[in-house]
Amino acid sequence: MKVKQVKYLIKTKIGGKELICEAAKLLNSDEVVAFPTETVYGLGANAFSDIAVSKIFKAKRRPQDNPLIVHIAGIEMLDLVAENVTSEAIKLFKEFSPGPLTLILKKNKKLANSVSPYLDTVGVRIPSHELALKLIIKTGKPLAAPSANLSSRVSSTSAKHVLADFDGVIPLIIDGGECAVGIESTIVDMTKEIPVILRPGRIKPYDLLKILPKVKIKDSNEILIAEAPGMKYKHYAPLVKCVMAKDIESAIKAYDLALNENPVIVGRKKYIEQCGTENVISLGTSLDDAEKYYFLALREAEQRYSYIIIERFEEEESLAIMNRIHKSTGGKIV
Repeated sequence: MKVKQVKYLIKTKIGGKELICEAAKLLNSDEVVAFPTETVYGLGANAFSDIAVSKIFKAKRRPQDNPLIVHIAGIEMLDLVAENVTSEAIKLFKEFSPGPLTLILKKNKKLANSVSPYLDTVGVRIPSHELALKLIIKTGKPLAAPSANLSSRVSSTSAKHVLADFDGVIPLIIDGGECAVGIESTIVDMTKEIPVILRPGRIKPYDLLKILPKVKIKDSNEILIAEAPGMKYKHYAPLVKCVMAKDIESAIKAYDLALNENPVIVGRKKYIEQCGTENVISLGTSLDDAEKYYFLALREAEQRYSYIIIERFEEEESLAIMNRIHKSTGGKIV
């Protein structure tokens, strides 16, 4: 079925109940719908249907052993997707949700097995985007939803990114504008004695320590079984050569050596101003800006340039964006 892209505008008739009803009807018919969240766009399907969930894997060309996150509209839906939820997990949901936090919990066996095959756990989160919440409530079911991009590709932070990857593949894309956060949620495994951060995100370790007495960060050097999305396989990769510069001098040198490759330097405003090169893409001024615009910048860069050189982030709290940079570049440093 050809993709139908619909612009969601609250003040217009087409952007009100009619659009959400259309999307919910598709989801309840085991179809896949792309929708916005505050982190990135998601590719959603009925989390209770193996038929529906299998369409996510097919559309994304995603390995079957790469688990999906299940989205719910509130804590009252937790029992539908998880069992034996600890008091600490409830406290984290109450403190940080709706928002960019995913918790790994014991899986309710009513969920489609393909959501997290080979695992007795599932990632659960409550998105804060108004359209995502309305869609889940109208559908009346939890939605399994990985990021709405082809497997291993740069995540989508706007509807046009989703359309570029899935034009003609899925029946509906809900356009909710650009994502406010811009990187995927922080994932915390709450099934371990000491909770473990499996994927860093906007919610930092020091945020979690306001609620948890202890938290660990996963050592991802060797992942045999993917416990959460993005751990085992290549991820966030642009279509062109991409490296991280160890410092400004290295970025300028790499740029000059690659002039015949149409290079670009991607970094925060102060960084690229110091580089003084012609081809640059700004990630804004702050760390939050950089996280928000990172995937947007990579999407732009791969369309206009052939060689991407990315700023290395030195701040102690830059774990989340450095995680994405390492995956985007495959660990290549110049």
